Amino acid sequence: QVLLVESGGGLVQAGGSLRLSCAASGRTRRTYATGWFRQAPGEEREFVAAIIWSGGSTYYTDSVKGRFTISRDTAKNTVYLQMNSLKPEDTAVYYCAATDYSSSYIYLGKSDEYDYWGQGTQVTVSS
Repeated sequence: QVLLVESGGGLVQAGGSLRLSCAASGRTRRTYATGWFRQAPGEEREFVAAIIWSGGSTYYTDSVKGRFTISRDTAKNTVYLQMNSLKPEDTAVYYCAATDYSSSYIYLGKSDEYDYWGQGTQVTVSS
């Protein structure tokens, strides 16, 4: 079992920045990748970014490329999402999720691929 705890959400004006953290504990040695998803009111949960722990490869949805950066601190078992140039449309509850290693291909952009989820943190961007 892996426990994920997010922090760092809040209220920020458009153009501002926030950094989200996702601290993992438990059986983290089996973790293949950690991703960030977000869900706005009335919308489906959508993929934001993901990072593979071994090697650090990163993936982003098009709408955040160039503005958001995902990174990891292996010593702290923590993944960060640095969000710059925030827009009102970035307003959502942000969730981090982790997926274990698997013998089959893992599509990191799909929420069903993830085994563990945090409780979410609210990000509100005012115009």
